[in-house]
Amino acid sequence: MATILMVAITILLAALLLLSIVFPSFNMSIFSPTPSFLEIKSVRHLSEEGFMNYDSRVTLYHNGTVSYKNDELYPVFFRNQEKIPCVIETLNGHRFISTHHFGVQKMSGLGCSGEWWNPSEKIAIDFTDETFHPGDRITVEVYQRPKSTLVSRHSITA
Repeated sequence: MATILMVAITILLAALLLLSIVFPSFNMSIFSPTPSFLEIKSVRHLSEEGFMNYDSRVTLYHNGTVSYKNDELYPVFFRNQEKIPCVIETLNGHRFISTHHFGVQKMSGLGCSGEWWNPSEKIAIDFTDETFHPGDRITVEVYQRPKSTLVSRHSITA
């Protein structure tokens, strides 16, 4: 009886391994946690002069180990689980200038200044004032082109 059980377990594990090889999109979610190579490092609500104006400056920090072509990445932001009306087509700072973006005033930082977003680099995104308020739950999802694959997600309370 123990031999039959051992053979059945072996066949089941082999089938799971075969599924993950033959169908790479087969997702064994218990083995793969929510991806995250970034974190929202800060959300600023104060102006440069120190006055509360709900400035809504979000700083993203690359805490992973792999460099990404920033032109292939685009973020989607949520406030309290609702998508905010904002379009950022690329995280490449030079290409960002010529894109049709709204809801964002500017983007800066080492992560968007070159061609790559390398580990330990930051990107600061200055949203339209009053986009975020203290206590809001902010989530960012970063997708990679060409397949719009989710590569990172992080949430923080502002």
